[in-house]
Amino acid sequence: MIEIERVRALVASGSYYFSSHGDQERQNDNLTVAEVEECLLAGRIIEQYADSGRGESCLVAGFTSAGKPVHVVCGMRSIWLVIITVYIPRPPKFKSVYERGT
Repeated sequence: MIEIERVRALVASGSYYFSSHGDQERQNDNLTVAEVEECLLAGRIIEQYADSGRGESCLVAGFTSAGKPVHVVCGMRSIWLVIITVYIPRPPKFKSVYERGT
């Protein structure tokens, strides 16, 4: 299980990187690297994934300083946090930033 304290520590120390998919999705939603960092530093883990073929990962939900909702799926690769994907949660998939839709 990935702990939010570990995520925050790795982001704060710069010990993370974006996968090519994660960076492309970030750009698709017009999110800056700083906004992704804000989400990871102040957000909370709302889902844990044991192993989806790319190792253990989790979904962090949070907001930017401007109040924009952001979801970040991240996992551990050795001593690094890898940002697997980033997106703005929207209906119908999500009712709110913290709750999946039907």
